[in-house]
Amino acid sequence: MNILVPVALFGWVPVVLSLFTFLPPRRAVITAFLLAWLFLPIYAYEIPGLPDYTKTSATCVGVLLGLLLFDLQRLVTLKFQMRDLPILLFCFSPIPSSLVNGLGLYDGLSSSLSYIITWGLPYLIGRSYFNTLTGLRELTIGIFIGGVIYVPLCMFEIRMSPQLHHMVYGFHQHSFIQSMRFGGFRPTVFLEHGLAVGMWMTTTALIGLWLMITGTLKTFLNFPIGWFVSALVVTTILCKSTYSVILLIIGLSVLCSLKWFRFSPIVLGVLLIPSLYIGFRTANLWAGSELVYFAATYINPTRASSLQFRLDNEDILKEKALQKRLFGWGGWGRSRVYDNDGRDISVTDASWIIIFGKNGFWGLILFVFMLSLPTCVLWWNYSPKLWAHPSIAPAASLAIILNLYLLDNLMNAMKNPIYMLAVGGLTALVKEGLQTDGQVAVNSVNSNPWQYRDTAVFPANRC
Repeated sequence: MNILVPVALFGWVPVVLSLFTFLPPRRAVITAFLLAWLFLPIYAYEIPGLPDYTKTSATCVGVLLGLLLFDLQRLVTLKFQMRDLPILLFCFSPIPSSLVNGLGLYDGLSSSLSYIITWGLPYLIGRSYFNTLTGLRELTIGIFIGGVIYVPLCMFEIRMSPQLHHMVYGFHQHSFIQSMRFGGFRPTVFLEHGLAVGMWMTTTALIGLWLMITGTLKTFLNFPIGWFVSALVVTTILCKSTYSVILLIIGLSVLCSLKWFRFSPIVLGVLLIPSLYIGFRTANLWAGSELVYFAATYINPTRASSLQFRLDNEDILKEKALQKRLFGWGGWGRSRVYDNDGRDISVTDASWIIIFGKNGFWGLILFVFMLSLPTCVLWWNYSPKLWAHPSIAPAASLAIILNLYLLDNLMNAMKNPIYMLAVGGLTALVKEGLQTDGQVAVNSVNSNPWQYRDTAVFPANRC
């Protein structure tokens, strides 16, 4: 580790504040989160009595200060809605877990503060700035730009091995051996793991494909958008994250079925998959052998072995969690499995099993509902049959991506505050347009990819 680590992390808050002085507030928020998440180091400073200081907390604190100093009126006018209840309850779900396990109220509040910084603050910021179709469009294009920026960095590491974090900050953020895949290298760039990079590139590739297919964005930097989308798709595949590529195929299939076949129930199917998986696994109704067989037959025996390892660890962790199924075991590693000599013999790969072990069904249900609710809100406001419309397409892509992120959390545990910006914006989405004789006037795209003009009219359909 070199001097750039503390300089970057502790110097980021004033940088964020300076962004608010030079950019419009919404653009400053997007820029702050993207630059922080894509380029700040993977390192945590321990602060006694407070959550660790990381690039997530640095960005959230900086943006919150920017809100207070430069855009206070927006924060003051926010009103609590019932839609906000899931995230509120989830952020404080560690409190009952700590109390029933005799860890005390202070422990619950301390854990809740960590949840608030990781999940709650990005949600609040997203709710403040991205609760309109215009705001969600800007967020979507910002994410797309973030993907384009990462293409040459990923290509460098695919060829030269993951070195950028080491070159800039003086250390590798993860075990180098896990960067080797299929006879080559899997990039990590400045994220915590190659799996996080794979999911990020899947997100940006899906956004680019959907914006191109729907005609929402036709050019970028005066070049046809197809050039950039092709680069994103190729990079996603070369990241060698098999599950991320599968998620890209699933997401694109869902969106294309809405555009060309108007098949709305497919959205409901994707929404139900995480709940069905968790339900069948916790009830011991499904061992996952079919998934392992599919991976061994159609993907790679090594990937099948990795999947089996994950499922085996899920089984022992699940049995431990079921001993305190309602509120879990709380923190301090109490939900992990140890042998007779006190050695930890469990590996926690997936977010769902981590939350289930710590906070029980109470926290797990809130987590799933929190990430599923944005799609339901968008569905309530605009029928999925209309999600291919250029005005709604950016919001639709984010809704499907959040479902894919929830699916990713069934296998991995890669937190990303940018997804929570989308959760906040979509959950608080305000339906736009004027209701006139069964018609809704909405915004369509002009030549400037960041703005709209009112032109399009299409039938109103809520369900």
